[in-house]
Amino acid sequence: MTDRDVARLFDPRVLLGEPTTLWLLGGAVALLAIAPLAFLIAPKSLQPELWQRWRTWLVIAAVTLGPIALGAAATILSVAVLGLLCYREFARATGLFRNRLTSATVALAIGLTFFAAIDNYYAFFVALFPLSVGAIALAGVLPDRPDGFIQRTALATLAYGLFGSGLAHLAFFANNYDYRALLIWLLVATELNDIFAFTAGKVIGGRKFVPRTSPNKTLGGAVGAVVLTSATAMPLAMWVFAGTVAGQWYHALVLAVMISVLGQCGDLLLSSVKRDLGLKDLGTLLPGHGGLLDRCDSLVLVAPAVFHYIGYLHGIGGDETQRLFSAGLF
Repeated sequence: MTDRDVARLFDPRVLLGEPTTLWLLGGAVALLAIAPLAFLIAPKSLQPELWQRWRTWLVIAAVTLGPIALGAAATILSVAVLGLLCYREFARATGLFRNRLTSATVALAIGLTFFAAIDNYYAFFVALFPLSVGAIALAGVLPDRPDGFIQRTALATLAYGLFGSGLAHLAFFANNYDYRALLIWLLVATELNDIFAFTAGKVIGGRKFVPRTSPNKTLGGAVGAVVLTSATAMPLAMWVFAGTVAGQWYHALVLAVMISVLGQCGDLLLSSVKRDLGLKDLGTLLPGHGGLLDRCDSLVLVAPAVFHYIGYLHGIGGDETQRLFSAGLF
């Protein structure tokens, strides 16, 4: 492990040499600080909920931006904890946790996927998806209970694909030495997309988009979110990726549209799960927001799509040491 690897993984002082990251952090803090001003024009009936959501956002910002500032190791470990907690919510809501061997196999697969991320071992990272699906299927066979095999195996595979493999792409970004600005841009753009979809839906309204899956989603809200997110995320992407292929305006536009469309699709995906289970939220950890899954649903589709698009353009983690921890093991 080189000094550069140690600095990327563990040294928060690297942040001080990244002006783009500092400006993004400052902007995120400023948005949180001035958000209460908007509450003054909101109906009084909505103000208690808005204040509750804002207080929760302060906590979310601290636990999200804090690890990014500390270093790549803290970033990857925090996303790993997020993935396991999201799986826990999903397993409890669907009853998958009762199938102990299958559930333990999913948890192990999630752990190995995040190990591949912190190890910067891309070949293992990619191989783990088919290997994990096979292991999950086998775990469903071994208890010798064929009744319900398809259901529990399908649930476990979906859970691993979303909260293991999907979210781990967010962690793998940290194998870029200058990952901080990239991750903050991605997280801020994704969360702004949620806000824009909600606001445009209230202001523009229009025909219901998928009323049985998400009664509050409208076509006007969906289109408005794409327009507003593109107008915000595209220039930020051109700034964050300046000097690279991804910084060209048309790639920045594709990334912005991708974040908006897939972010809304991720929200609808988890809404389908909740409607199927007859639940309003998948948890109660975050007051005003529901559970972790209710807040992170957009990222499960956005993270891998953006990762592979940027990876196709100029790679992720290729300039840093490969197999940081496993090279001496096998």
